[in-house]
Amino acid sequence: MTISSPLGTQIPQAAGYAYGQKMAGAPAVTICYFGEGAASEGDFHAGLNMAAVLKCPTIFFCRNNGYAISTPSQEQFVGDGIAARGVGYGVPTIRVDGNDVLAVYAATQTARKLALAENTPVLIEAMTYRLAAHSTSDDPSGYRSKDEEVKWQLKDPLLRFARYLDSKGWFDEKEMDAYLDKSREDILAALKRAEKVPVNPLKDIIEDVYDTPPWHLKKQLSELESHIAKYPQDYPKTAGR
Repeated sequence: MTISSPLGTQIPQAAGYAYGQKMAGAPAVTICYFGEGAASEGDFHAGLNMAAVLKCPTIFFCRNNGYAISTPSQEQFVGDGIAARGVGYGVPTIRVDGNDVLAVYAATQTARKLALAENTPVLIEAMTYRLAAHSTSDDPSGYRSKDEEVKWQLKDPLLRFARYLDSKGWFDEKEMDAYLDKSREDILAALKRAEKVPVNPLKDIIEDVYDTPPWHLKKQLSELESHIAKYPQDYPKTAGR
């Protein structure tokens, strides 16, 4: 399914999609990913209850990173995380170390087998931590300390998995460094190419949705074009388009 920006809206959609698979007799499950912040939305409760009552083979995968966008979990809820809510809705629930790649893989495999065998939803709560900012406009220093971040850096899932591979003799650090260097070069080259692509015509913002743009969008576009013509210095990439 397409990615949806509003929090939690994909949760009831996943329940409905899985219900459709079940009615069609398809040997498949639907998996839905969201954070613990999205679990504070009403859609979470509607989706879980719908899946539980209709016995939809859905895996609800909650990544509990402790902060949502910038709100500590203790300010989001008082209960024992998200797992307890699954139990309350009669949904088989698994809580797993979200920084352990193999544990998450095993938990998801188990959830899939159970969902298929019993036509039941399964809730997975992966306990993890977001080391970086939530987005480019987020400053984590405003709501957590550097000491806290350093403590969690030692539990970074990539480092843990690398250590596991190294213990098996399957990891080559020099090869990995070369791969990362090549990846950075490829990304920077792609960015440079993208920066040379001309900006789309301004009218595209209203013409890529409707076959015939409605009057109110045409009016807004006209007002925007007038504003750009009046203040071109504020729109260097759109002036004249």
